[in-house]
Amino acid sequence: MFILGIDPGLAIVGWGVVEHKDNRSSAVAYGAITTPAGIDVEQRLIMIYDGLDGIIKKYKPDDIAIEELFFNTNQKTAIAVAEARGVILLCGIKNNVPMYEYTPLQVKQAVVGYGRADKKQVIAMTNVLLGLKKPPKLDDTSDALAIAICHGQTTGSALRDYYNEKKKKLL
Repeated sequence: MFILGIDPGLAIVGWGVVEHKDNRSSAVAYGAITTPAGIDVEQRLIMIYDGLDGIIKKYKPDDIAIEELFFNTNQKTAIAVAEARGVILLCGIKNNVPMYEYTPLQVKQAVVGYGRADKKQVIAMTNVLLGLKKPPKLDDTSDALAIAICHGQTTGSALRDYYNEKKKKLL
């Protein structure tokens, strides 16, 4: 199974394609879609859509795993990231790829085994689980890979069944 993990953002969308097979994950490709701060938000959203559309068409993931948003301080940032996340969801839906959402707590629990792990621990374990010699340049990319690992570990589990039932009720 090929999983596209996505860490949503307006300036940086981290992404990582992971192959999950026989309870093991390996990195296929990863990177980031970046948008310049000096242009209109609408143009940035188009860049995110087009970039992600190209990634989906190139790697043909079976599933997309995306981080749920959690903000408790800056509302302006939350709105911009939510807009980017909406474009990401739309792109996945338009490409007919099933989408699954995970909280940061779920990702940390799946990758590190501890839901309150810090970023350095998540990056280190992501590298170990994927056999990477060094971490990706951007934390957003490492986060996307961790999200993909999290999804791979829930495949066939009760958590996956829960998400499938939840999605059926929404349709």
